[in-house]
Amino acid sequence: MSEMPQQAPNRWWVLALWLAGIAMVGTTGALLAPSRPAHEAAHGTEPVELGVELHAPVVAARAVPNLAGLPEASTFGTIPAAPLDATAEEVPDGQLVHPTEPVPVFDQPGGAATAALPTTQLGSDTWLPVIAEEPGWVQVLLPSRPNGSTGWLSTQDNTLTIRSTTDRIVIDRTAFRLTLYHDHQQIGTWSVGVGTPATPTPAGRTFVLASMTDAKQKFSPVIFPLGIHSTTFSTYGGGPGTTGIHGWPTTDVFGRPSSDGCIRVPADALATFTNPLDPVPIGTPVLIR
Repeated sequence: MSEMPQQAPNRWWVLALWLAGIAMVGTTGALLAPSRPAHEAAHGTEPVELGVELHAPVVAARAVPNLAGLPEASTFGTIPAAPLDATAEEVPDGQLVHPTEPVPVFDQPGGAATAALPTTQLGSDTWLPVIAEEPGWVQVLLPSRPNGSTGWLSTQDNTLTIRSTTDRIVIDRTAFRLTLYHDHQQIGTWSVGVGTPATPTPAGRTFVLASMTDAKQKFSPVIFPLGIHSTTFSTYGGGPGTTGIHGWPTTDVFGRPSSDGCIRVPADALATFTNPLDPVPIGTPVLIR
């Protein structure tokens, strides 16, 4: 009987500490958890978010000691190890990149170098459409064989210039029609000539690789090579079989299969493309379907 009064204060002291602990946990939880309506807190209908934003780590690019020893990522090059474009039916969003010096092209972020990208292509600055992004990296369409070649470029230094365009070119081979869009608005549409069944115009998404003139020919005042190649010819006219958009001196070739794979367009289409006030920029995405 004499021990009961001595233990009671201890029990009350322990109980007080226990209640204080609950109060502290509740206060800490209130500090961590965002405020919620009472009915949601009571029923637990919403998960508690701590408001922490997670960022994927940037994968560093491997050093490439011998850039000159890699295949060139140009219309003259072939890159067997290049990953192929997986969504060839979608037009890129218009973000373009230009290398200010030759840069390595990788098969994946942090992966192996597969090619060297030059600063110019056929006399024009190299501008490539971006088709995917990861922290510190962009995936681009390449102008090399095989058709649909892509590669990853590091954005972790100052070797890339980035800009965007709202121009798009869509070529419908079945309807023999080329349509130019700017800022989602149709600028012009023309009846064109495309490849014959024996020498078809290749399908897929590509881009305007360059703008060039050729004094050796008289069929077009300007030629727009694309970043895609003939599937019939490994070489054509001494070149690598690059498919292009160009004019033609007669109109009987339009509205039907009439070429060896290139897209033949009327003179007013070329005039629109080369408008000095608003020319179609190099790198403009092109969808051939």
